[in-house]
Amino acid sequence: MSRARRIPVLAAGLALPLALAPGAAPAQSPPLSSIDWLSDSLADDAALRPERRAPPVATDGTALAPEVTVAPLDAPAPDGVGLVDPAAAGLPPDLWGASSTDDIARRLARLPDRPLPAARDALKRLLLARLDPPQGGGTPGALALARIDTLLRWGALDEAAALIERAGTDRPELFRRAFDIALLQERENAACERLQTAPGIAPSIPARIFCLARSGDWAAAALTLETADALGQVSTEEEALLARFLELDDSDGLLPPLPARATVTPLDWRMLEAIGERRTTAGLPLAFAHAELRPTAGWKARLEATERLVRAGALPPTRLAATHTERAPAASGGVWERVAALQAFERALEAGTPRGVARALPGAWREMQRAGLGPAFATLYGARIAALDLAGPEALLAHRIALLGPDYEAAALSPPEGADPLAVALARGMMPGEMPREPLAAALARAFAVPLPEAPARLARLAEGDRLGEALIEALATVADGAQADPEDLSGALAFLRATGLEDTARRAALQIRLLEPGP
Repeated sequence: MSRARRIPVLAAGLALPLALAPGAAPAQSPPLSSIDWLSDSLADDAALRPERRAPPVATDGTALAPEVTVAPLDAPAPDGVGLVDPAAAGLPPDLWGASSTDDIARRLARLPDRPLPAARDALKRLLLARLDPPQGGGTPGALALARIDTLLRWGALDEAAALIERAGTDRPELFRRAFDIALLQERENAACERLQTAPGIAPSIPARIFCLARSGDWAAAALTLETADALGQVSTEEEALLARFLELDDSDGLLPPLPARATVTPLDWRMLEAIGERRTTAGLPLAFAHAELRPTAGWKARLEATERLVRAGALPPTRLAATHTERAPAASGGVWERVAALQAFERALEAGTPRGVARALPGAWREMQRAGLGPAFATLYGARIAALDLAGPEALLAHRIALLGPDYEAAALSPPEGADPLAVALARGMMPGEMPREPLAAALARAFAVPLPEAPARLARLAEGDRLGEALIEALATVADGAQADPEDLSGALAFLRATGLEDTARRAALQIRLLEPGP
């Protein structure tokens, strides 16, 4: 059976789990997928030297055999490692087909940092699936690194760590990522112990000094820094930070803060915290927000970090409710307004009186929408508020929120008077009775026409060329732009998702585009 004929049999939930794979790009070329804030946790010592010279050639028969890296013969291919069986994920094992690892990696690298939630969830499941490696060649391991780096960009540290654990950390480029994840999750001691026991993994000078100090060998750490500085193996910035971290400055006075750095790595962040110059994670990549979830962090920092991670889908919505109801708001404005509004709504909902919920719901929804947390709020409360006997504008608001929740289809079966007919139709997977005039609304409606519109040419070519996985990424990338996407492209991408069995993703995406206001 051809790949084109197999497209419609993909299961409609796309429920994928965690997949990971390693793989090293050739030393002579940079990896296709990279993150500039990753610590230089691993590097060949030769790469740290200021000058590189060709190794001497032995002519007297004393040359040693080159070092050989050994791997088990039954070790899984890096690009095929995953945590969920493809049947359970609703995907064919050969989804990647004739694609190359480099082509898929490039598509993943172009995905937006903040995709529409429905597209993000489907893409994440795709990243975590255990699929056959692509058969179209390319750099071995490039797809594995691209999958992991995409998860890191989206703040999904637990999933990335689980994938790395499954693949093993014997490959330097994977251990580098595992090391940074451990730093952000306050598990650096385990990561440093791994450095001592992993043959063939050479830490960079700053990582080595950090781990020596963490193990209590401060003298060795200081000697290593002194030697590295003399040999020019650390930059001026690195030397200054490491010296402060090791308390090598014998000045009795207060030292001025270190200059701000253009790029802060997890290793930098942990050392700055240790010397009392803790930097806020608000302006740092999303993954850093996990460092604010520790009990030692202040409540405001934990609130803001939780909101960032829940908004990105890196934490479940339940964490939002748990963190925001810990205690009474400490002030007003900003995050405190959301805390107060959510707590007032929670109290009204627990009391179970429709009148109290009707008073608290608009304010809570307004604050959640402003913070880009509407989908999380709808997931938490949509079904509960839909079951209440509300009237007037509050009933319409409750219905709108329910359509954004997981039980959107049930909510569409009994819409209140005045409900949005397009949203109701989208939730049921149908076209509305009357075609909307507004271009974006019309594009959403056309995607649910019967029969389905033909797939856009570029997606059809990929699918027919045994590159269905790339076609799905392309379609989801278009949907990920939400209301900012070209209406015609959006309509075609949604129709393609439906044709390939991703009906739930298509409906959720259309509803989010229709009903959500732009977030921050």
